[in-house]
Amino acid sequence: MIPITSFGDRAVAVFGLGGSGLVTAEALAAGGARPIVWDDGEAGRKAAADKGLDVRDLNEVDWSSVAALVLSPGVPLTHPEPHWSVKLAAAHGVEVIGDIELFVRERRARAPGAPFIAITGTNGKSTTTALIAHLFAAAGRDVQLGGNIGTAILSLEPPSPDKVQGIERVYVVECSSYQIDLAPSIDPSVAILLNVTEDHLDRHGTLEHYAAVKARLVEGAATPVVGVDDVWCAAIADEIEAKGRRPVRISVERQLSDGVYAIGDRLFSAEGGRAVEVASLAGIGSLRGAHNAQNACAALAAAHAGGLTLDQIQAGMRSFPGLAHRMEQVGRLGPVLFVNDSKATNADAAAKALSSFPTLYWIAGGKPKTGGIESLAEYFPKIRKAYLIGEATDEFAATLEGLVPYVRAETIEKAVPLASADAAASGLDEAVVLLSPACASFDQFRNFEERGKAFSRAVLSLPGIGKA
Repeated sequence: MIPITSFGDRAVAVFGLGGSGLVTAEALAAGGARPIVWDDGEAGRKAAADKGLDVRDLNEVDWSSVAALVLSPGVPLTHPEPHWSVKLAAAHGVEVIGDIELFVRERRARAPGAPFIAITGTNGKSTTTALIAHLFAAAGRDVQLGGNIGTAILSLEPPSPDKVQGIERVYVVECSSYQIDLAPSIDPSVAILLNVTEDHLDRHGTLEHYAAVKARLVEGAATPVVGVDDVWCAAIADEIEAKGRRPVRISVERQLSDGVYAIGDRLFSAEGGRAVEVASLAGIGSLRGAHNAQNACAALAAAHAGGLTLDQIQAGMRSFPGLAHRMEQVGRLGPVLFVNDSKATNADAAAKALSSFPTLYWIAGGKPKTGGIESLAEYFPKIRKAYLIGEATDEFAATLEGLVPYVRAETIEKAVPLASADAAASGLDEAVVLLSPACASFDQFRNFEERGKAFSRAVLSLPGIGKA
């Protein structure tokens, strides 16, 4: 845990008592502050009370004595309207921050030089975060991995001005737009903005505001790394440069005169118009596809800025296992590769997987999203057969009719052996059975993780299955 010492003996209100909220309250108490905690749900309040925390309705607190409100990132700060706790804080002139901001202040006080790499973007941030952490860990660094990727940042080990047992401690932190919005003084050593596409407008109001929030992360960084393959991020990179700072631009769509870019599976670093090939993704199944080439370009830029050599970076990329449920290679049966991309909960996400393989046996379906799979028509010629599951079966069948052979498989447990048998009988040198549902999971599963685990279980139960 990172004890938060910046509030001394002052009262700090904490709203939202999920995993990170409870850790935040405990970290504040460990640093000498007096957290007053509340949650709209009884379960959160009970969990806090069981830990001996001061559980009080924030409507009944004397706000004149409160130094700050630490808000869970899942609670609305601005849109569709500020949460009632935010309105209370504003009425009393109390700042509203999040746990990332607490970490930022503690790092600044304890060890301002401690390497801190922060990653954001609409898509790809979890894979990029995990890849960067892996590169540093493989090079022998003490990696503290947290944030939006699933580990509360204040549950990590504290920043240290010195090496720990001779090893430098590096923080690699995934940041959502909600977390950035609650971290006004965030100042990473390296910050990555991968991309901006329309998302979370229910919480940010407009795409312009959403992009501006994302931009704050790189604007405060010593080394800003910005993907420039969308208009929003390209403009953000230009604005940073106009202010006299030089961002590291990354691209998978064009060659850059300055920056890091990919041509196929080859990564290049360019300066002053001169480019040098610096790494290769050839044969690295966990980094297959153009979207992962962008992630790898960003990770390379961050790792190099953090002091890793190109040899260390290349070796780390080759040993990267990837993330569960994100283009995860589960197993192989002869020439048939089984890939779990359960995280693809909409058509845009599924497109990235479909574009990454030449020939596919596609398991798709679940609880359908608006728009269905019509936008994936350009990939239909790659699909030898589709195996439809869940509530989306009728809708997807109508879209595929006459274009792609399909079977109504109903469940993953039925779809996997059907797809496996068809792929094995194809005679192809390599065939891919891909779960990339293009749907939410809630018709048959609690979440995409459970769906992915069901796929993996079904694959690993196939007779003769081996490692991918």
